Amino acid sequence: MKWFNLSDNINLLTFIGAIAIILITVVVVVRLFGAMKAKSEKGELSEENWDGIGEYKNPLPVGWAVCFAGVIIWALWYFLVGYPLNSYSQIGEYNEEVKAYNTSFESKFANVQGDELIRMGEQVFLVQCSQCHGVDATGINGKAADLTAWGSEEAIYQSIVQGSKGMNYPLGEMSKGADLGIDDATAKAIAAYVALEISAIKQTKNPALVEAGREAYVTCTACHGEDGKGMDAMAPDLTKYGSGEFVVDVLNHGKNGFIGSMPNFSTTGVLNAIQEKAVGAYISSLRGE
Repeated sequence: MKWFNLSDNINLLTFIGAIAIILITVVVVVRLFGAMKAKSEKGELSEENWDGIGEYKNPLPVGWAVCFAGVIIWALWYFLVGYPLNSYSQIGEYNEEVKAYNTSFESKFANVQGDELIRMGEQVFLVQCSQCHGVDATGINGKAADLTAWGSEEAIYQSIVQGSKGMNYPLGEMSKGADLGIDDATAKAIAAYVALEISAIKQTKNPALVEAGREAYVTCTACHGEDGKGMDAMAPDLTKYGSGEFVVDVLNHGKNGFIGSMPNFSTTGVLNAIQEKAVGAYISSLRGE
């Protein structure tokens, strides 16, 4: 067994320390059990008593105090001298290897685009996203978002009607349209306006509703702003919706869903910037419009 290498001074000292602690513990426990079995009325009572019931003074056992102090001294020695924090570690070596690989990866794929970027995004999606969204990205029967419908006018309409939650923007969650006084017809008009005039989709299936949507959009400006850019990241930037950039924003904010929370990939270090861009390109390519 490689871990049981007593030729290593640290392993040897740790092993000796463990044996010493076990032996001392056994001795102390045996003595305490022996004292418990022996009936004795000797001892000094504490000054407090309750209804005539007193309590013997139980000073801290010397052996326990010595062991406690010894463990603290040994821990300080271990971290500062025996195995200092800035010395070699397997975790440190792993982190350095990951850092070197990421640097090499970003250098190699710095200019990747087009179909190659989409293929990269698909591979990343299958590893990191398919557990919830499914290998076909349809959301596993409503358990998660159907990404094949994402980035469309219909998806905007559904977000207005159902609300949008869990993206952790400072202005909070978007309420359902009905709670904001938006009826179904108005929701369709706003969706048409946002799809054509604000979002990256730049088209609509309902051009006749655009002007009505422009007027009704005033309800949305409180959070998204008149230009739809989210007022300096206080809310989602709708001008990116339908593009890979919006997907990257979602990856960097995380999102709460029906089957749990999607992590914030910007803090976990699971994906680098190029991989996030690739996932955005892949999801954008799924839209059938």
